[in-house]
Amino acid sequence: MNYLSVEVISKRFGERTLFENLNFGIEKGKKVALIAPNGTGKTSLMRILALHEPPDSGLVVYRNGIRVALLEQEPDFNLESSVLETVFEGESPILNAIRDYELSLESQDPDAMQEAFERIDQLQAWDYETKARQILERLKISNFHQKVASLSGGQKRRLALAKLLLADAELLLLDEPTNHLDIDMIEWLEKYLSASNITLLMITHDRYFLDRVCNEILELDQNTLFTYKGNYAYFLEKRNERYQSMASSISKAQNLYTKELDWMRRQPKARTTKSQARIDSFHQLSEKAHTRIAERQLLLAASMARLGNKVIEAHNLGMTFDNQNWLFRKFNYKFIPGERVGIIGVNGAGKSTFIKCLTKEIAAAEGRVEHGETVVFGYYGQEGLQFKQGQRVIELVQEIAENFELPGGKSIGAAQMLERFLFPRHAHYTQVEKLSGGEKRRLYLLTVLLKSPNVLILDEPTNDLDILTLNVLEEYLQSFAGCLIVISHDRFFLDKLVDHLFILEGNTNIKDFPGNYSLYRDYLLVQDNKEPENKAEVKKGDVQIKSNNAEHKEKIKLSYNEKREFEQLENEIAQLESEKELLQEKLNSGNLNHEDLLNAGKRIALVIDLIDEKELRWLELSERA
Repeated sequence: MNYLSVEVISKRFGERTLFENLNFGIEKGKKVALIAPNGTGKTSLMRILALHEPPDSGLVVYRNGIRVALLEQEPDFNLESSVLETVFEGESPILNAIRDYELSLESQDPDAMQEAFERIDQLQAWDYETKARQILERLKISNFHQKVASLSGGQKRRLALAKLLLADAELLLLDEPTNHLDIDMIEWLEKYLSASNITLLMITHDRYFLDRVCNEILELDQNTLFTYKGNYAYFLEKRNERYQSMASSISKAQNLYTKELDWMRRQPKARTTKSQARIDSFHQLSEKAHTRIAERQLLLAASMARLGNKVIEAHNLGMTFDNQNWLFRKFNYKFIPGERVGIIGVNGAGKSTFIKCLTKEIAAAEGRVEHGETVVFGYYGQEGLQFKQGQRVIELVQEIAENFELPGGKSIGAAQMLERFLFPRHAHYTQVEKLSGGEKRRLYLLTVLLKSPNVLILDEPTNDLDILTLNVLEEYLQSFAGCLIVISHDRFFLDKLVDHLFILEGNTNIKDFPGNYSLYRDYLLVQDNKEPENKAEVKKGDVQIKSNNAEHKEKIKLSYNEKREFEQLENEIAQLESEKELLQEKLNSGNLNHEDLLNAGKRIALVIDLIDEKELRWLELSERA
């Protein structure tokens, strides 16, 4: 059964074409994801499908009587309504029945009360308010009588999600449903949508969420829509096959085009009908041979300032805003070059405040933070891009510098750097406020990297970035040689990039978990005697979580002799590793006699023991260096 049919719709924004002649349908029970680069009008498409704005051309046709609900990026509420009043606003039969019942109670009209009572009974809606309270609590909105005006932006967004889930709609349109949700909320929503029979179309950058919820993917690529009947993993596989097939087809066309071009040049002016047909075919062939299949891809490359051994040192760090409720206390830690740490915790636990204390953007309530002399911070915050009204894209970049150094010593101008970040020349003089949300985030990322940071701090970097941009960003960050600190609710992003986690529990304590998010999730399941996803990797008691909130103890500094020993150990370990490789080559050569083979076997065993011993000593001394 087809719920929705989209017929040749197009939309332009000024001179810019967002999409053109799109055709697709959504059948009952399908859970569909839309993937497209930022700036291609995904949010505009959602508003058109919800009939909140018209397309420039084409039709959106729904099956008769279908109820549709849209989750927008910026929900519009009556600010004077309470949380519960807002949830109960709407036009579904259940909501109408509940409202009529509430009005009949106020008016004490027995006939109206009886009629509403029967309708609620018929619709089986008596548990609706209970369900509403449960969903709100899951989304961590606990004050049901609080006015909407007093909610934060994130709380309003979560209220909009709760209202949508309770709307009794048959088709949900979700624009970035995981934004402003912490990981616990995302996992709850993931299970809720997966288990329900609801039909949905969603835009999301969360690849685990997409993979576990959706069974069909629509990809908008160069004004053409492609359909994949499977999850995200299937999409990646088939998308790659599609590009390989296109490349092969274009390569064949290019070979034939060379031959046909030679024929065209040798043709006399007088042409037969037969030759005219061949000429027409040549023009079609020429168009195919010159097709560009290489997708415009973000080129992330930026120089990095030299980073010394001292990065960030936190001593007895604590933060409170009222001297009563502490976000964290007695945090002690020494960051090192090349470290990659993820920061997770429930909303309101103080994750953003924590990193602002580390950068000294705000002063800690207690303790101190020391920075190394060579540290250059690159801070990508939730506040987003700061710009002047009317400022143009290229003007914003030129405020930082006219020319930028790339790895390897090469430098390029501001215009070239913008092109690397997928801002074509015609977009350089666009006013920044006219960019889409995703384009602003991409421009913000550019301004951060242009400062050549060696300590990158990313606070929710995946919000409003499309999946294709995220893949490129992850590749860049994997090769980033500096120190990386990431706050994120994107589990895929954390799994790919971090080596350990700081977990803010909301009870002043910060725990250090040695692994990525999936390992941490499995660890929690094992502790609760539940089945982990990765049985081979996590066993109860195997993982030790450290607390960095112990009383600070001064480290015993290295003596002069220990410093010399520490320096020599690196050379000794390198020499032993080289000897081990040579011995392995000899043992594998098959050219040794029995006695030499025996001696080499004894020596390599000794060398391995020496390496282990010296590495342990090096680690011991490095903790105090």
